[in-house]
Amino acid sequence: MATPIEDQRWTVTDVAAFLRVPPETLYTWRKRHYGPPAARVGRHLRYDPVAVRTWFHEQEAA
Repeated sequence: MATPIEDQRWTVTDVAAFLRVPPETLYTWRKRHYGPPAARVGRHLRYDPVAVRTWFHEQEAA
């Protein structure tokens, strides 16, 4: 049985595809304390899809 998307965490590649930016942009944003919030799982970054969408919509409003 597949896990619902709300329960999954996105990778950098997933978020880059959603936002249509190169993955390197997400790393640069993270260094500059900008962009959607991410959590580190070992050496990997993971994103909550709901938080990414919320961050995106907040950028539209600005």
